[in-house]
Amino acid sequence: QVRLVESGGGLVQAGGSLRLSCAASVVTLNLLGVGWYRQAPGKEREFVASISRNDATTDYADSVKGRFTISRDNAKITVLLIMNNLEPEDTAVYYCAATWQSISSRLAYEYNYWGQGTQVTVSS
Repeated sequence: QVRLVESGGGLVQAGGSLRLSCAASVVTLNLLGVGWYRQAPGKEREFVASISRNDATTDYADSVKGRFTISRDNAKITVLLIMNNLEPEDTAVYYCAATWQSISSRLAYEYNYWGQGTQVTVSS
């Protein structure tokens, strides 16, 4: 069973940066498409960013475009979500998800595996 683990969350002031990392057990993430989602208290889970299995395609929610970057590390073992110019509205639990599909997707049901999440809190 593939298990995903997120790390890198924390507390940061508005305008600051954080780098989230997603790693997998059993299989290396270069074989999978990966997405990041977030869920704020009282809100629905929402798509943040995704990267396709062959790295050809990345996709971002409008709310994070230009501030967040999704990429794989050089060894292609982990997937990073680099978050710059953070805003209080970015406060949420961030989840990574992985899919065997070759294309990147915004649709949560297309992801086969999910992590437990990491808390990101942005203070004003």
